[in-house]
Amino acid sequence: MERINYQHLYYFWTVAKHGSISAACEVLHLAQPTISGQLTVFEQSVGAKLLRKEGRKLVLTDTGRAVYHYADEIFALGREMTHMLKGRTTERGLRLNIGVSDAMPKLIAYRLMAPLLRLSDPKQIHCVEDKTERLLTEIGLHSIDMMLSDVPATPASGARVFNHFLGESAVAIFAAPDLAARYRQDFPRCLNGAPFLLPTINTALRRSLDQWFDDKQLSPTIQAEVEDSGLLKTFGAAGVGLFFSPRAVASEIQRQYGTEMLGPAEGVFERFYAITAQRRLKHPLVTAILDNARQGLLDLLDRPG
Repeated sequence: MERINYQHLYYFWTVAKHGSISAACEVLHLAQPTISGQLTVFEQSVGAKLLRKEGRKLVLTDTGRAVYHYADEIFALGREMTHMLKGRTTERGLRLNIGVSDAMPKLIAYRLMAPLLRLSDPKQIHCVEDKTERLLTEIGLHSIDMMLSDVPATPASGARVFNHFLGESAVAIFAAPDLAARYRQDFPRCLNGAPFLLPTINTALRRSLDQWFDDKQLSPTIQAEVEDSGLLKTFGAAGVGLFFSPRAVASEIQRQYGTEMLGPAEGVFERFYAITAQRRLKHPLVTAILDNARQGLLDLLDRPG
């Protein structure tokens, strides 16, 4: 088995963590030529570029992100061993790296992850939000264990992944109180020309909503198109326009954003998926999320009927 030079790995990890060689020099108390030379040797030993320049910044390559993820785990274990040897025993517990698609309703994502927070066993949950395509890349690099999405991964994504259907919810229309009062009567015909906040055209929900508008012969006035579901609701709470969201979390939306539900968008549903790499299917915390979805999520979500 080829051996890794952990000193070189530590130099790389420090540079990546602090964002530049000069910052790493201050932490390591080494000269810049020393660190630069050791990084070059390390990249040669692994056979791939780990860092590249973008302007004046150093950014991780895809391989670099994967190596950094493993280095983070390695040095975290090293710190715990040091604490243990000094008499400060710690329980590290399980670590779950989870990605959430920016179009995924955050209140639904929270419901899926909330049971993990109630587990008595020690755990560390690291949650990131990004575009679906980028998160699928991270799964392929094993930088995250699973992702939550409003769309399944397709073969076109190029990643070897597995989709797990979690459930679906009917969609309803919400608005700030003043705006809601103007569009309550003769629903949904009163919505013709109404100001709307819509998800961007690259989302599954937007395609369904465009079809719903056509079926109802409605022409909305689009005030803004917002990809992030949380930001869209923030705009809606400010009275900028009406917006759509899963009916399953209607009470939370009304309480958290001070909005009111006008009525359902009949025939429109949002579907939710967990996406994992084959290697991570046996992760206990991933299994806990999937089991919770199978056993209880459909009690929280609305099914078409």
